[in-house]
Amino acid sequence: MSDIVRLKTQTQIDNEAAVWTWRVDSGALADDERRQLEAWLREDIRHRVAFEELSHTWTLLDRLAERAQDDMVTAFARPERRTFRSVLRSAQTPLRWAAAAMVVVALGATLWVTRRTSTQVVSTAVGQEQRLTLADGSELTLNTDTLIAVRFSAQRRDVYLRRGEAHFDVVHNPARPFFVHAGDTVIRDVGTQFEVRLRSDEDVDVLVDEGQVEVQGPTDAPAADTAGSDAPGGSAQWVRALSAGERLVIAGPKLSILSVSPHQIADQLAWRQGALVFEGEPLSRAITEVGRYTRARIVLAGPDVGALHISGRFRTDDVSGFLQALQAALPVRVTRPAPGLVYIAPR
Repeated sequence: MSDIVRLKTQTQIDNEAAVWTWRVDSGALADDERRQLEAWLREDIRHRVAFEELSHTWTLLDRLAERAQDDMVTAFARPERRTFRSVLRSAQTPLRWAAAAMVVVALGATLWVTRRTSTQVVSTAVGQEQRLTLADGSELTLNTDTLIAVRFSAQRRDVYLRRGEAHFDVVHNPARPFFVHAGDTVIRDVGTQFEVRLRSDEDVDVLVDEGQVEVQGPTDAPAADTAGSDAPGGSAQWVRALSAGERLVIAGPKLSILSVSPHQIADQLAWRQGALVFEGEPLSRAITEVGRYTRARIVLAGPDVGALHISGRFRTDDVSGFLQALQAALPVRVTRPAPGLVYIAPR
């Protein structure tokens, strides 16, 4: 009789990662516990990915808590007032394990956390989008693997984009301005709908699909790379005004302001309808985008494969369908040599 190896489901792995994350966070592990953790991490690449993602999220929440201010008021229409970790720590010991296992349930839906009454935090899991309504009536849509914190006071409204991508439909109120902080960049609403994507603290994309915004950067401004732009780089502090149909891109030392057609805007915002649209993009760029919606690592076998061009509309919740379409449309072969790993090679 042959042995049958049963692979764990992703839910089982997420539950185990939640328990280990809680145990590490609760205090120093004993030597035997640390050896057990190291063995568990080596057992399956998916173990390490799940553990690192959950640990990273908790670290971000700690940083946000340290920056909270006591004079902020409730930002969400229906906030949850219990803290993420207090749920785990307030329970009796037998219940803590069950609570830790439930952490992934929150991550799989929306991580709706109140670190204090002054700050609300929302996180989406990999492959998830979520729509939210704030207490002022403004609407936010969060893309995959996104983390934000919201703080409202009587004088202003602030949203901190710590990771990922979000679309904002803001209820304008000149007496209580609305700011989005993305890395070193600050976007001020002037009555608008716009999208912000944070690639790193220095690399930010801002797309305006309705109205206007003002974008303000740090002291060390990137060099302007814009046809007709009169805003110099290297000023004490730079400010750019953007109107509907314009996109500001900060990439390293360069800043660009581009005109975007309604068709291009619709394609870029297609993720709000659960879709990705490619129109002749290199496969390497398409894979970067698709990779945001899966925990699997997708590897291209060399630059020639990455240089192939792809067009089409694909569902963000069907990465397997996207990979099948690649094999049908391009001279490539898709293999899965290990759990959590996808390899795309010439056919």
